[in-house]
Amino acid sequence: MAERRVRAGRGGPPYAMLRHGLRAGAVEWLLARVPTPRRNPFALGYLAVVGATTTFASLADPDLVQRLQEASSSDGHNLLSHPLRALLLSGFWVAGTDWVPYLWAFALTVAPLERRVGPARAAAVFAAGHIGATLLSQGVVIVAVESGRLEPAAMDRLDIGVSYGVLASLGALAGLLRPGGRAVALGLAAALIVEQTVGDRDLVTGVGHPAALLTGVALWRWLRRWDGHRPGRTRLGAPAECPRSVPAPASAPGRSAVLDRC
Repeated sequence: MAERRVRAGRGGPPYAMLRHGLRAGAVEWLLARVPTPRRNPFALGYLAVVGATTTFASLADPDLVQRLQEASSSDGHNLLSHPLRALLLSGFWVAGTDWVPYLWAFALTVAPLERRVGPARAAAVFAAGHIGATLLSQGVVIVAVESGRLEPAAMDRLDIGVSYGVLASLGALAGLLRPGGRAVALGLAAALIVEQTVGDRDLVTGVGHPAALLTGVALWRWLRRWDGHRPGRTRLGAPAECPRSVPAPASAPGRSAVLDRC
């Protein structure tokens, strides 16, 4: 019986295996970036807290919610009288009752940063952005009020949310990307900041958001020392390291003095 030949490029075994490999690689790439409690304990834990407070704000008595948020606000008066409480609790609320945008914000900024540098350092970046941008923006407000350029009511304006921490995480993550990805990330962040500043014309937003992004950028050098060096982390497809040689047992006559274990 004549041998049947399959012409190249028509779906023969080599090309079918190649297509299967590409599909499997894409799925594996996506699955490796899905946040899980093991890979992203900080991002998912923080999202759970923010989700709980957002749900509470939508279901509880509005007067109670307003009192709690005012007590947690990092406005000028609270910072001067209760700085630790204001800095800590203001980051556990979001403006409004829609939680979904923050889910995507964490998934695209905090979670990938945490996968690359670990939960402790990701939390440090988030906290640095939140605290640093809050102190700087409210410091500008306090100075403006004291100099008479703003009304005293600006010291009591509600200041809550996670945007400073998210922007700091985005700025830090950009420093771990390749040049093309870094330019895209920073360009999107800059466009977002400009759009919010022009739309709100709020002094706190105009100062705090750029300060948060620049806080993340300032941490590039520190984070690059830890990028890809988390314990137990290996790159996809990288072979495991093993010693080149191991001395042979002394009681094994006739064997080579060195055994290759690889």
